[in-house]
Amino acid sequence: MANAWSWDFWLAREGGSYHLFFLQASRALHDPDRRHYRAGIGHAVSTDLRHWTQVDDALVHDDRPAFDDIATWTGSVVRDPDGLWRMFYTGVGSPGDGLVQRIGMATSPDLTTWNRHDGPLLEADPRWYERLGEAPWPNEAWRDPWVFADPDGDGWHMLITARANHGPADDRGVIGHARSADLIHWAVQPPLTNPGSGFGQLEVPQVEIVDGQPVLLFSCLRPELSAVRRADGETGGIWSVTGDRLLGPFDTSKAHQITDESLYAGRLVEDPRGQWQLLAFHNRGAGGRFVGGLSDPMPVRLADGTLQADTTMAATC
Repeated sequence: MANAWSWDFWLAREGGSYHLFFLQASRALHDPDRRHYRAGIGHAVSTDLRHWTQVDDALVHDDRPAFDDIATWTGSVVRDPDGLWRMFYTGVGSPGDGLVQRIGMATSPDLTTWNRHDGPLLEADPRWYERLGEAPWPNEAWRDPWVFADPDGDGWHMLITARANHGPADDRGVIGHARSADLIHWAVQPPLTNPGSGFGQLEVPQVEIVDGQPVLLFSCLRPELSAVRRADGETGGIWSVTGDRLLGPFDTSKAHQITDESLYAGRLVEDPRGQWQLLAFHNRGAGGRFVGGLSDPMPVRLADGTLQADTTMAATC
């Protein structure tokens, strides 16, 4: 978009149309590093994952005082059994000075008009997860909810970018977990992965079954890798690891990097032909400058147990 930066995103599919929800902030801020605390959620529609028509924005920050009165961040959308669309998203607000992340919900009958649910649905549980000030980390990580139906029909699961409450400060990144029977009342669970795998945080998680194999997708930039990984010369980007089930176990110490930092916050989506594609946002360009904007679809496949993407197809939409 000419007048705004766009970055993290998620999708919903209704009939032959894909609905893209994405973070955006005005370029009038001049410095893209300021975008996070000005973020709202935009909305665009496509039939082919390549050509997008922007429509009315989905959600912006709430009035004060509220858990999301500063900005609304990354989430996911599912349709409940009664046909109502539910968007789960991250909120940051004046309670906590924008440093405490909580998860909220909005609903829509048509993917266009969204109405907030009162208050946050859930926040980090100190039984398992790090809270603000418990380690030299700049915020309380509890964001990027990815919601999906239990594969055995037993309610719903939420994956969350979170940090464990123990271990070296640069190596506490885990995939948080919550469960619900009705998409409204949620119970926080222990994390699905272990700290100590070399990541300070595992952002924008997603699980899908690709070529019959459960795959966990997440992203991490180089500054948030552990000191050990950085010393080994590893860089950031989009990562994946396979598991036995959609709920793991996933050994993220064995995660495989599928893009470098030029692409970030990847999402797996089936195209109109039923083929899996990877979408991402363009993160770093020449000189390390922030770019923003959605990639074209990149075909993916499993080879030797690892997810591989044809990143040569990632031209900006």
